[in-house]
Amino acid sequence: MTSEGGFRLPWRRSRPAAAIEHLPPAVQRHIVSLKLGPDTARRTREAVARHLPDAGVALNSAFADAVLLVTSELVTNVLRHAAHSPVIDVGLTRSAGQLVVSVADAEPRLPDLTADGMGAGLRMVTEVAADYDGDLSAEPAVDHDGKVVLVRLRMPS
Repeated sequence: MTSEGGFRLPWRRSRPAAAIEHLPPAVQRHIVSLKLGPDTARRTREAVARHLPDAGVALNSAFADAVLLVTSELVTNVLRHAAHSPVIDVGLTRSAGQLVVSVADAEPRLPDLTADGMGAGLRMVTEVAADYDGDLSAEPAVDHDGKVVLVRLRMPS
């Protein structure tokens, strides 16, 4: 098989067309870093809203509202429980029909994600995630001493 310029495409030679057509879509990732302050939740919502169309989320949709609500609640938790963090990294990652909202901070203590340990905000996040066949988790950060809280949501069709 050749390209328009006549060059051979050796990587396609051994793969049937059906295999190429069924490759998983590429991962799309958008990360915003923000300094903590009194208007962090608002600025985060605005930044995430700007990236929603790039992640395949229609603005003014129920799913966009859910993503922004989840984002606000996660950032509010950082402001309450990790206020010494100088910045937060908020990410939107889309892959394989799923959107993952992540919030990383410099507080290494993981939140208690048991039914008895969660506050009202994380309980609401868990309910929103469940509405979209998703979940809530937290893990230590890989590249610093903090943590990352992740909310996985299935993208509506």
